[in-house]
Amino acid sequence: MSQNVFERVEKKFLLSEKQYQLLLQYMNSYMTMDSYGKHTICNIYYDTPTNDLISHSIEKPKYKEKLRLRSYGTPTKKDKVYIEIKKKYDGIVYKRRVQMTLEEAELYLNRHIKAAQDNQILKEIDYFMDFYRPIPKLYLAYERIAYFGNEDKNVRITFDHNIRSREDNLSLGNGDKGESLLKDKEYLMEVKVPGAMPLWLVNIMSMLEIYPVSFSKYGNIYKNKILQSRREEPCSVAL
Repeated sequence: MSQNVFERVEKKFLLSEKQYQLLLQYMNSYMTMDSYGKHTICNIYYDTPTNDLISHSIEKPKYKEKLRLRSYGTPTKKDKVYIEIKKKYDGIVYKRRVQMTLEEAELYLNRHIKAAQDNQILKEIDYFMDFYRPIPKLYLAYERIAYFGNEDKNVRITFDHNIRSREDNLSLGNGDKGESLLKDKEYLMEVKVPGAMPLWLVNIMSMLEIYPVSFSKYGNIYKNKILQSRREEPCSVAL
């Protein structure tokens, strides 16, 4: 049975191609690639019409939350997808998700037609929907390779690249095309642990000069959009 509730510390790191390849070599005896191998993760992020959730998030508050619809690959209407509500408080990430078909999820999220299932996680999502009245705002996809610890399977490391997004055709069923966020040879690594990072990993990252960064895929796209709109504004000339 797939896990639908997560509570953990998540740290992010931006890696060059060289750092990525070396890290894979050094961690080979500590981590194992999961059964999915390399796969495509696709998301629709939901926000208020005035982008209140993401604008609050990039201010680095103590508490923040977001809602997204996720699939693994491009789904058909009858394929299973996940509605995920993700909260972060004081550095700890809490994620809840429910599974339903893409058709059911889009009816629920976009047309507010209640799902047939009923559980505590869905009640949390119901509250979020009623409070924020979110709408689909951004499609975001990337290729991911995930690893889990040999000694502790709760230690997970993921590598994302070819991160891309679009603001139109906001359905997971409309393919995975989008505009690139990172350079071609850059990788976003996320370390997900229930507590402190393993010492072996800390030592390897120190040796390779890999340091944590504050990096939100959605947040960076939003900030780039703001900067672009400001550059496009006509300059006023004082007389």
